Amino acid sequence: MRFRKSKPKDDVDVDMTPMLDVVFIMLIFFIVTTSFVKESGLDVSRPDAATTEKKERGNILVRIAHNDQVWIDRRMVDVRAIRPHIERMHAENPNGSVVIQADPNSSNGLLVRVMDAAKLAGVHNVSLAAQVVQ
Repeated sequence: MRFRKSKPKDDVDVDMTPMLDVVFIMLIFFIVTTSFVKESGLDVSRPDAATTEKKERGNILVRIAHNDQVWIDRRMVDVRAIRPHIERMHAENPNGSVVIQADPNSSNGLLVRVMDAAKLAGVHNVSLAAQVVQ
């Protein structure tokens, strides 16, 4: 009787490449779908209000400083250029709303002009930011 020589068995390894591909694809997906909070870079003291509600997604943030300077997206904007800026940002995110943070010492007329510019830009969801009174 003849004995067959057994062939040496190949080492069995688990191929990690498909798993790494899936992990990197998931990482890219989560990075792309994450929404980032945009701050305008200007500290505004908001007025107090008893009837406030928390707004989760205010994508277009407009701040009015105490000296009537208007800031959108960390840049000071001329009053005549508010509407084009809001139109451009609203075109980038049509579901976004406008949140206006007006300093209590800013002029009331400027606040009305900013609200009108937002409405004329096609944004129908305009909110005013206020401090919660407890």
